[in-house]
Amino acid sequence: MVNVRDIVSRPGEMREHDLTIVVPEHLGEGMLQVREGRELHVHVRLESVHEGILASGEVDTIADGLTARTLTEMQHTVEVEFQELFAYSLDEAFDYQVLDDHVDLEPVIRDAVVLSLPFQPELPDERLDFELGSGISLVLSDSEETTSQVDARWAALAEFQASTDSSAGDTTTDTVKAENGPDQEKS
Repeated sequence: MVNVRDIVSRPGEMREHDLTIVVPEHLGEGMLQVREGRELHVHVRLESVHEGILASGEVDTIADGLTARTLTEMQHTVEVEFQELFAYSLDEAFDYQVLDDHVDLEPVIRDAVVLSLPFQPELPDERLDFELGSGISLVLSDSEETTSQVDARWAALAEFQASTDSSAGDTTTDTVKAENGPDQEKS
């Protein structure tokens, strides 16, 4: 909670704050989380506007977790910006309100940090080096023939494709019949 009593209902007034917040509980549920006890560094600008207090700023911290490919421990630098309007009026449909001359930045910061965490984190130089075994390759070379096995249930469709390909070359008689009508043929 940040006190905004000195700028409430004074459009054009602005205050800046640098805050260091210790995370009370982990942020995020995926492979990366900002763990409990980490510090969040927040720079926030609070501007008074006619509708309320506009809070905008930047957050930076460190998230800990595992990489998606190899499940090795990693740390990820989180740098995210946020902007939200805290309304004076409780009558209008705003997500956040100014309450008792204070704005509660916690949900705004939490949402910004959690939504910025990558879903499948990777290290920049991470490679998958593992052995497949003797004679196993994931890439077919040009010299190897690729024969696809056709499921017997789809064999009838392969014959249908072959019949439409052979009739595709004879389109002139169909066009002439369409222009002259079905009973007349052009000589």
